[in-house]
Amino acid sequence: MATGGNLCAVEKRGRVHVITLTGAGEHRLSPALLSAIRSAVATTRRASPSGVGALVLAAEGKFFSNGYDLVWARAGPAPAPGHRVSAMRMALRGLVADLLALPVPTVAAVTGHAAGAGCELALAHDAVVMRASRGFLYMSEVDAGIKIVDFVGELVRHKVPDAVARRDLVMKGEKITAAEVVRRGIVDAAVDGGVEDVVAAAVAMAVELAGRGWDGVNLADIRKATWPVLWSKVKDYGGEAPAPARPRL
Repeated sequence: MATGGNLCAVEKRGRVHVITLTGAGEHRLSPALLSAIRSAVATTRRASPSGVGALVLAAEGKFFSNGYDLVWARAGPAPAPGHRVSAMRMALRGLVADLLALPVPTVAAVTGHAAGAGCELALAHDAVVMRASRGFLYMSEVDAGIKIVDFVGELVRHKVPDAVARRDLVMKGEKITAAEVVRRGIVDAAVDGGVEDVVAAAVAMAVELAGRGWDGVNLADIRKATWPVLWSKVKDYGGEAPAPARPRL
């Protein structure tokens, strides 16, 4: 197993690269964690330049990701909290671009709660598998008083096809369980069991997709053509991850 610092790990299971957010915490999307994920995605890209393989993103513990690291955003006298939130949004924008441009299929293994930016990160994948017994999708921005920016609005518009479900998720801030998001067509499957069962199901789905033998460049181009407005809003931020910002304490 190759590790990405102490924030995430990359493991190869056959043709599938499994990126795991490590530890029992909330996996808040700080610049450091977003940079680590982007570096792991870049590792997958370099190992699969022609589209041989697939990617799975998973997490340890009860959280897939509980959104942006607002404690980091509020820490220190400068930059101002708004600037720090903007830095995290820019990093997430870049990660979404990386996933859209990746020449392999992608599957999110939502092993626990996915809130705010964590929910958006899950939806940025080609397919989503959730743990049936624990966790929910929750767009927490309306409750937290955080703006939903342009690329997030496009992502949700395309990945949550039903207008009522989209309203409930975004405007009502509902915490929607695995069974319900499957019923509403937002995710692909709800899996019984623990974290490893969800990851195993996501890997099996990724193996099946990788077995199609798709041309990787064409796959990435199809994503961009299918969601052209989303791609136009993120494409200038993709590529190798920048060095992570450090909290000023």
